[in-house]
Amino acid sequence: MKRLIYCLLFLSAFAAASASAQDIQTDAHMVYIVDYQTGAVLLDKNGGERIEPASLTKLMTVYLLFEQLKSGKMKLSDMLTVSKTAWQMQGSKMFVELGNQIRLEDLLRGIVVQSGNDACVVVAEAMAGSEQAFAERMNAQAKAFGMTGTHFVNSTGWPDPDHYTTGHDLEILARHVIMDFPEYYHYFSEIDFTYHGIKQGNRNPLLYKNVGADGLKTGHAEGPGYSLVASGQQEGRRLIMVVQGLDSKQARSDEAVTLWEWAFRSFEDDRILKAGAPLVDAPVWMSVTPTVPLAAKSDLVLTLPRGARDQVKATAVFDGPLTAPVVAGREVGTLRIEAPGMAPVEVPLVTAGNAERLGAFQRMIVAARHLIQG
Repeated sequence: MKRLIYCLLFLSAFAAASASAQDIQTDAHMVYIVDYQTGAVLLDKNGGERIEPASLTKLMTVYLLFEQLKSGKMKLSDMLTVSKTAWQMQGSKMFVELGNQIRLEDLLRGIVVQSGNDACVVVAEAMAGSEQAFAERMNAQAKAFGMTGTHFVNSTGWPDPDHYTTGHDLEILARHVIMDFPEYYHYFSEIDFTYHGIKQGNRNPLLYKNVGADGLKTGHAEGPGYSLVASGQQEGRRLIMVVQGLDSKQARSDEAVTLWEWAFRSFEDDRILKAGAPLVDAPVWMSVTPTVPLAAKSDLVLTLPRGARDQVKATAVFDGPLTAPVVAGREVGTLRIEAPGMAPVEVPLVTAGNAERLGAFQRMIVAARHLIQG
């Protein structure tokens, strides 16, 4: 056998996402935009840099709360008591009352819609006994997610030098919120919530723009400025966007819309490989049929710049000729897809048909011919 290499020219080409990213300029200190289905990074500006998360922290608080609800350990109808610590919390508030018992679903809306620091502490204390113990749970979950640039000290995002994350890690967290708890995700799209006669609107500016946004959370602190983790869909395609380091609410709103529209307009998801569709014929030794088709083992969807039709290289690599008998579905090699500026993508190649073995007499003839012809 020898290594056989076939260059294929059947794919819609794509250029590097990093090259397309040069078409967009932003005043944000950090931007990290990812295609939800493919995981393709559409824009990375300081996405791995340590930042102060402020109220974006609450995504982890809500994740752990959703986990308790899904497991049945807590119920939306549970009544939780407001401690003095929770009541005294400053910053954005739900305006809970000292000693009151509040329905858990109201507290959830107080966190998600109103960004209430007080509501976070009530939930944290109910779940772990203290906010410090709750922060330990937050860090354990972050570690399990692979959020290697993150450390939590509290449930709210209250400033602390040991409380930090990255845009990359926030995208991981947002992805898990969406993926793990679809039954609760709708809370993030609620426009307003009224508690104790005080009506507060959702701070996510994209929810008001009719651009397909359906979550997640805003943040603000003196140092890092205004931030946003957002997600939503257009034409069935979902993005996750993390933006941080803008100097006003209006700047956050304007920049979020610009980046959002650019990301949906500039890229598209394209299924360039369909599992089982023949791509190349592999020679077969000692077979009734001289070749057998090879196909990708699985579908492959890539996020491509719109209109890109060149610079792609697809190479089928396998050891051949194959030896009969060959049965469909046998993995025999790889299809390697490359483009400038992107890491190669490899998909297993499998046989897409059967190749029966020749009878004994026919094999003798083929072997003799092979010896004579060299």
